[in-house]
Amino acid sequence: MAMRKKRTNDPEGMRRRVLDVAEEAFQARGYHASSLGDLMATAGITGGALHHHFPTKKALALAVIEERAAAAVEETWIAPVRAASSAREGVRAVFEAVAAELERQGYVRGCPLNNLAHELSLADADFRVALADIFAGWRRAIADKVRADQQAGGEGGTDPDRFAALAVAVYSGAMSMAKTAQDAGVLRECLKGLENLQLSPGRLVGKRRRRVLQRRIIR
Repeated sequence: MAMRKKRTNDPEGMRRRVLDVAEEAFQARGYHASSLGDLMATAGITGGALHHHFPTKKALALAVIEERAAAAVEETWIAPVRAASSAREGVRAVFEAVAAELERQGYVRGCPLNNLAHELSLADADFRVALADIFAGWRRAIADKVRADQQAGGEGGTDPDRFAALAVAVYSGAMSMAKTAQDAGVLRECLKGLENLQLSPGRLVGKRRRRVLQRRIIR
């Protein structure tokens, strides 16, 4: 009598597999262009198994946002900035590391959070709130690092919140342009622009212009 093959019961593994497939599909094709049927076929699961973990497509998308997109921001941005010697060094290191990785990869798919935000922010209020929370945490981590630098005696003229907002905005915009041009060099160009700005409370001043004004005053 033939022995029956023992079925492996791994609900967490199945859930991770569904998230892997959904994350890849949403980044490559977009949320609206990815059908549940295609996701189930790629993951090799039944509708019942999918709905056990994610009752709706919206629930699946929220899980991708809250678990995968948030983790990508934490790994790519928040952890490196916190570990850096200063906020500016952390920001510079992230831009350079991402540009180098994209050049090695050979193509630019874009920022995972940015891609989802472009498609889903106006589609559903729950999506918008979940995405906004990640952006807020990203900005807060950079601003907190600037404040830590100030407590250590540096960044005396920098507004932490403005610097954080600009760093996130420059990176997000740079990734969108790099994706369109398929050129990771855009990130390095945008980094140069960011580094040439001094953000003080109530002011946004180009370093070169500020030096020229200082020389004129001295003379």
